Amino acid sequence: MDTRGIDQMIGELRSTAQTAAGKSAAQSTPAAGGVDFAEVLQGALKDVSAAQQEARGMAQEFSTGDPNVNLQDVMVNLQKASLSFQQMVQVRNRLVTAYQDIMNMPV
Repeated sequence: MDTRGIDQMIGELRSTAQTAAGKSAAQSTPAAGGVDFAEVLQGALKDVSAAQQEARGMAQEFSTGDPNVNLQDVMVNLQKASLSFQQMVQVRNRLVTAYQDIMNMPV
């Protein structure tokens, strides 16, 4: 999964937020005990990717006739992967909307 566009958008959102707060770009470290949004988002992307790979592997094992893999587990994992991907798409859509709202704010 290509995340360069998301990384670029996160960087732009950070710099815009820092400019609005009157901070320089060098002060981009999160507060002590704070959570870095980019790390959380990247972790979620990795989780979605892992779920898709697991479901794909399980489906391939089932199609090759592995007796340890049953159809119900394959279908459940495929649906979980699909739902997690759809959720990530909705998060991306919300981020794009928030970015556009910020960019359209009067200065």
